[in-house]
Amino acid sequence: MSTRDPGQLAPESQGDSPQPPPPPPPRKKRRAAFATQPVERIQRSLFGEILDWMLAPLLLLWPMSIAITYLIAQSIANQPFDRALEDSVTVLAQQVTEVNGRVVARLPVSARDLLRADDIDNIYYKITGPAGEFIEGDYDMSQPPPDDDRSTIGTVQFRSDILHGSDVRIATLQVDLRRSAAQRAASGEPRLATVQVGETLEKRAQLANEIIKGVILPQFVILPVALALVWFALSRGLSPLSELQQRIRARRPDDLSPIDSGQVPEEISPLVRSLNDMLERLSQTIAIQKRFIADAAHQMKTPLAGMRMQSELALRQDDQVDVRRSLEQLAKSSETATRLVNQLLSLARAENQQSQAGGMVAVELSELARGVVQEWVPMSFTQRIDLGFEQPGHPILITGNPVMLREMLSNLLDNALHYTPHNGHGSVTVRARTDEGGGLAILEVEDNGPGIPAAERANVFERFYRILGTPSTGSGLGLAIVREIAQQHDATVDIIDNPRCTDPKYPGSLFRVSFRMMPRTPFLDDIT
Repeated sequence: MSTRDPGQLAPESQGDSPQPPPPPPPRKKRRAAFATQPVERIQRSLFGEILDWMLAPLLLLWPMSIAITYLIAQSIANQPFDRALEDSVTVLAQQVTEVNGRVVARLPVSARDLLRADDIDNIYYKITGPAGEFIEGDYDMSQPPPDDDRSTIGTVQFRSDILHGSDVRIATLQVDLRRSAAQRAASGEPRLATVQVGETLEKRAQLANEIIKGVILPQFVILPVALALVWFALSRGLSPLSELQQRIRARRPDDLSPIDSGQVPEEISPLVRSLNDMLERLSQTIAIQKRFIADAAHQMKTPLAGMRMQSELALRQDDQVDVRRSLEQLAKSSETATRLVNQLLSLARAENQQSQAGGMVAVELSELARGVVQEWVPMSFTQRIDLGFEQPGHPILITGNPVMLREMLSNLLDNALHYTPHNGHGSVTVRARTDEGGGLAILEVEDNGPGIPAAERANVFERFYRILGTPSTGSGLGLAIVREIAQQHDATVDIIDNPRCTDPKYPGSLFRVSFRMMPRTPFLDDIT
């Protein structure tokens, strides 16, 4: 490995820090505080929602059904009375004839009395000649509109009109006065007499009202029964929700087992599955917290007990040399405890970030690694270890959490500096590169220390695991933190021997973390 100047990696001096900006005026603060106030939501009932959506169309369709029923009832009521009018106008037309060029209606007195004999409706009739001249009947009855269609001759036509301020139904029949074939042959044009018979609509309205009553009144009885049945059906249909609520309330506070989705309706199964997923995540979070508390409590016993023993020993010593030795041991124990607490907190933060999977942004890996290496340069000077950094000539973009990535690389560097020979014999190199295919971003940390046997490489990532006979002290949490953060970023960690080491006694180690690179886009190409 080529000789490098560690001084090139020293942190850059920072200039005078800029003055903080003036605080915003109180009015804006109050406005921002008001804008962030939570909006109160109105809780709605599922039962009420379904009932509303069922009753609203029903109440809307009910008046429409009444109107349609009324129109149908009027049509039904008109049919028998129209047939009666048709019979009357046909009988009356048979009495109309032409005598010596004059239109004559030979109506007996009994026929006239029959036309007028109605206790409810008023009956009207009118007979006019071919020229529209009035022959007999009610003069005020209007004439039908002219019709050039000869196919209507001899066919009864109906229309509605107003007579003497009342609505009337009028039947009209045009009669050809040429009775014989000889008369028709002598005159090409027909001689038409118009016969009209009309009556008011009282009986029709009464019949239509009777039909409406026969249809609507049963609905007033059926509608409350239907509402009661709908209420009962909704109550029975939503009862599984109440049963599920009772089952959840009956659980013990520490019972996070999945809810049996086979006992709920198919529509509620997605909700139960989502709840089971949440319970599983909650169980994992609680398990991680319990494991962290147990590990912290177990691991803190040893350094705290050592510190207590060294402090008690220092109190019993009279010789200043022995007291100093005890205090030095006490300082080392406190340093070990501090390092252990920091690593436990880092591990807890890494596990929490893994469960939340948040804070992922675009990260330039080589620049991040360079900044971390600069932070460890003073430690390498103290231990007289050659610390170097190699980076490519192009940026390496990945998606990750910058804080967690810096923590991961710091633990790899801490591990390498602890196990590398000191006093000018050790060498640690951090390298950021891409693979040959360009699809992976690779971060490597290599050293020339004693290395890790192949049989132990899977075990060193376990918590508090340390290889027997290791001269350096440590808590065994650094590589566990590395594994947690790598899993959080969907990366892989491999350990191999350092290919640049030739001493069999010190084969060295090379830790390789492989990330998936961000896809190249024109926007990123413009930036880089």
